[in-house]
Amino acid sequence: MRTIGDIAAFVTSKNAGPFLLTLDVVFPDAASYARFKRLRALTPQVIAGLYGIAEADVLKIVEFDPAHAVKVTIRRPLGSGAVGDTDVYGAQQHVPLMEYVIPWED
Repeated sequence: MRTIGDIAAFVTSKNAGPFLLTLDVVFPDAASYARFKRLRALTPQVIAGLYGIAEADVLKIVEFDPAHAVKVTIRRPLGSGAVGDTDVYGAQQHVPLMEYVIPWED
């Protein structure tokens, strides 16, 4: 068992407009990316659980082969800059995904 952050080259998050957030998981090579894809570890149910949102708010999970990356788009619970928003740029929201543990034997 390993975290996605242990396996990926990097995990990031950023705004995709004021009401959406994009999470990116980029792998260091084609082999680890292909292995991750075979696991099917990221589903709307998993993302919703990690972020405490409804499954309907998980809009896309896209595998992008040329970059060895997976992109997840979710609705932000609050618009960027709204009263109560704690991360205007959405740049600190990758941690739950980065710390998600998946089956991964060395």
